[in-house]
Amino acid sequence: MGGGGVRGLAKACHPEPTVAVTVLVTALAAASGQGAGGCLLVAVAVLSGQASIGWCNDVLDVERDRAAGRTDKPLVRGAPQPWVAAAAAGGALVLCGVASLACGVAAGVAHLVGVAAAWAYNGGVKRTALSWLPYAVGFGLLPAFVTLGLPGHPGPPAWAVAAGALLGVGAHVTNVLPDIDADLAAGVRGLPQRLGRRRSRLLAPVPLLAAAVLLVFGPPGRAGAAGWAGLALTGGLACATMRAAGAGPSRVPFLTTLAMAVTAVTLLLLHGDALSAR
Repeated sequence: MGGGGVRGLAKACHPEPTVAVTVLVTALAAASGQGAGGCLLVAVAVLSGQASIGWCNDVLDVERDRAAGRTDKPLVRGAPQPWVAAAAAGGALVLCGVASLACGVAAGVAHLVGVAAAWAYNGGVKRTALSWLPYAVGFGLLPAFVTLGLPGHPGPPAWAVAAGALLGVGAHVTNVLPDIDADLAAGVRGLPQRLGRRRSRLLAPVPLLAAAVLLVFGPPGRAGAAGWAGLALTGGLACATMRAAGAGPSRVPFLTTLAMAVTAVTLLLLHGDALSAR
């Protein structure tokens, strides 16, 4: 495989969300008290799991992408060949399993269930009204993966699991927003596509705002200045999103919901030490 194939393989794993999720979960592990070795295992497990999900997605969608003329997709251009990406997905999944279970059996099972949910999404759930469910499961189990890998294997607090699940649902709707029309043309009818662009724009900020509320008031102790600031920012962005929802085609709702997701993730990281508090 030449240099073009290597670059294409890297792009086909959806590097932006793959790296973003890896950095988030590794930072959360560090904030919760994981040592350097534990953080490294978490990073390897999440990176390989997310890469396997990205490659799986592009392999399963290659014929649809070809029919749609998606020349921005490496597999459509033939660099790499679909079988190479499929082999990479399988190898990454094996590595994910080994690294996840090395964090502890309970932690590994929690992470692998989340990865399996993402593969199920790629395999067809994304075409159903339950398209949000794999995101809720996958993101909701990430705090469990982190805490169950700590000494004593403490379970995650309910507020963290619920906030993670809400972040996942918000991420799903946000991710789909720009492509709803193309998805409908290709026969993909997940929940956002069924709701339509305008109602999805109205829906997207709701779970993210709810996640922010949980992340401010869920952890023990008083909400600090950073929590109140994050909640105020999230509320302002939610209002801007809903106002823009009725203003015709615009990228504003997508960008504002993305900013809300970043704010909620920041709030989660600020409470990383509360994940294992009992």
